[in-house]
Amino acid sequence: MINRAGVHRKGAFSLQDVLKSVRAKPSFNKAGALAIFVGVVRGETLDGERVKRLELEAYEEKANEVLENICNDLQKREDIIDVQIHHFIGEFDVGEDLVYVVVAGSHRHNVFPTLDEAVERYKREVPVFKKEHVVNEEGSTKSFWVSERETETS
Repeated sequence: MINRAGVHRKGAFSLQDVLKSVRAKPSFNKAGALAIFVGVVRGETLDGERVKRLELEAYEEKANEVLENICNDLQKREDIIDVQIHHFIGEFDVGEDLVYVVVAGSHRHNVFPTLDEAVERYKREVPVFKKEHVVNEEGSTKSFWVSERETETS
């Protein structure tokens, strides 16, 4: 069984595995909607440089604590049944999945605002860091670490 939140090594499980975990909970029979956010590696930086790949690391103990707290907080909302946030760490190519956020609720009008807040909060609060490997306009490759909290929302 997958925990409801945390940082995980790339490839630890799939989105289908997360959905099975949500559906396996006894309270899922109250659900009428599932909202899903999948964050992926963007192929271009905010400055227009081409991304070759990303490396993601986390202060894992703190990241797991913060992710669990976000999920617990959001699950207290009326008609929200489950909130899960799973952020991957490791090396990633363009287009690969980085994060899964799933919200189950009684109605669609409950899940969308909760999903949006879950994404905004993990981006702002969780100590996950990325190293971008980019190619600039001149064709030179460079790499640099960027805090996820300092980047634009995916």
